[in-house]
Amino acid sequence: MTTYLLAGGGTAGHVNPLLAVADRIRVREPDAVVLVLGTAEGLEARLVPLRGYELLTVPRLPFPRRPSAAALRFPSRLVQAVQGVRELLRRHRVDVVVGFGGYASAPAYVAAWRSKVPFVVHEANAKPGIANVLGSYLTSHVGTVFRSTSLRHGRQVGMPLRHEIETLDRRASRSEAVAEFGLDESKPTLLVTGGSSGAKRINETMSTAAASVLGAGWQILHITGAKSDLGPSDLPDHHLLRYCDRMDLALSAADFVVSRSGSATVSELTALGLPSVLVPYPVGNGEQRHNATDVVQAGGAVLVVDADFTPEWVASTLVPLLLDRSRIADMAVQASTVGVLDGTDRTVDLVVDAARPRDRSTADAPARTPATNDENS
Repeated sequence: MTTYLLAGGGTAGHVNPLLAVADRIRVREPDAVVLVLGTAEGLEARLVPLRGYELLTVPRLPFPRRPSAAALRFPSRLVQAVQGVRELLRRHRVDVVVGFGGYASAPAYVAAWRSKVPFVVHEANAKPGIANVLGSYLTSHVGTVFRSTSLRHGRQVGMPLRHEIETLDRRASRSEAVAEFGLDESKPTLLVTGGSSGAKRINETMSTAAASVLGAGWQILHITGAKSDLGPSDLPDHHLLRYCDRMDLALSAADFVVSRSGSATVSELTALGLPSVLVPYPVGNGEQRHNATDVVQAGGAVLVVDADFTPEWVASTLVPLLLDRSRIADMAVQASTVGVLDGTDRTVDLVVDAARPRDRSTADAPARTPATNDENS
């Protein structure tokens, strides 16, 4: 019986792939013990127990980015956190640690390294976070979502996707999707989404420009997000939803997508071969722009910066694109060339490989595969 400790959390970008891997481990090894290491403040504090896993917590420990009193206290707080995680590893007899980034991962990596417990780093964004950069110097088992990610020892395994996306047959479920959202089966569908909270720029632009898209013969399925104040549209083929709990069906209905470029979103679109216009969120360290790199370079998506995504851009660029069905078909093919549908299994395979007993002389040698993106290669 193997005991796994999965570390990460804070945001859905860390928690969702963690839970996908946890669920797949439980399917593969029903007698395995799966524990989760996170914080008491992050999204994991609610989602992990709901999924039936025990949550072990560490103090929230943000990495200081500028000189301050918190920066002076950081080294001692990190040492304390590492000592706490080492005690958890010993008490629960953990066999392997898997980190997904976030506040819990850095102390987990250092604790595993010092305790000689094998561990795996999984990086969801094309621009790696600080914790995972640290982890990549302490283990040879590093998985990335994107081919272009520059991370020591990295190999592309893809994003661990939700089961309903991983098993989705878009063609078979399209009729159900059309009925679910009250769409016209004879018209192509533009799916517009800014995520569960919504995206103000995308919502305002597409609401203003909806008539030009409808005039091109398309219909719009527009998921505005929980924080949006957009009301119902007066246009019959502009379908607005504040929240969608069947995103699998929304993706089945879609022929083209306008969205942000979070890692999970890009991973789902490329895994399903959906062409898109990607509008990266302009706040943060630019990770959403980097997440779009692979699919844009392949020709499966068009990138437009947030400030340029205006009704005028929709009329001059998006509408002509929607009228070019041969280009859309080619974009769908190109998007699928960079997508990974079996990211969950690939990630679990990497974890199993890390946990496998091996000769000490080769234990720390990075495994080389054709799909490597080692920064030193």
